[in-house]
Amino acid sequence: MFETLDQVETDLKQRLVRAAKDRRSPMHVPAVVTSDVDVRSMVLREFNSSAWTLRFHTDTRAPKVAAVEADPRMAVLFYDKGSKIQIRVRGKGLILRDDPLTQTAWDNGTNFARRCYMGEGPGAASDTPTSGLPAEFEGHEPTDEQLVPARENFAVLLVELAELDWLYLAHTGHVRAQFAKDEAGNWTGRWVSP
Repeated sequence: MFETLDQVETDLKQRLVRAAKDRRSPMHVPAVVTSDVDVRSMVLREFNSSAWTLRFHTDTRAPKVAAVEADPRMAVLFYDKGSKIQIRVRGKGLILRDDPLTQTAWDNGTNFARRCYMGEGPGAASDTPTSGLPAEFEGHEPTDEQLVPARENFAVLLVELAELDWLYLAHTGHVRAQFAKDEAGNWTGRWVSP
């Protein structure tokens, strides 16, 4: 099964690449933890396997943005029940508002998805159940022109990975490996007891 650290690293990369590309992947919506000890589920938009970064999208008005900017330490938890594999990562979060990566992510989104950044900011109080969207866009796709003001509320949350923890749960005995990035940007792996 998994006899070498290279096999584990390959498995880890393949799972994270698939998680970002395949909506049906059990790792597509991991639990993301910010330094204020808050956790939420977020859609993984991209895993860059050469830079070892995770890309998520966020509203600049969300409380997590202020938390990441105040203290960039982050953790992300992925779990694949069918394969019995858990991946935990730690790293540094960056909020990118005006970066070319952010503009590309915005440009590649659909108008229906981008409308989420038009309404009230995350956590805005309401007397009734609400999506926060302006009434005219409930269930309707806005035009490019209508979306112009929403762009300022959109940002990329990039997580630069520094530590990886991979766990395979097996009835014959669990197997666990950890990887850490050194100052030169090289990864070092080791087997550890589960």
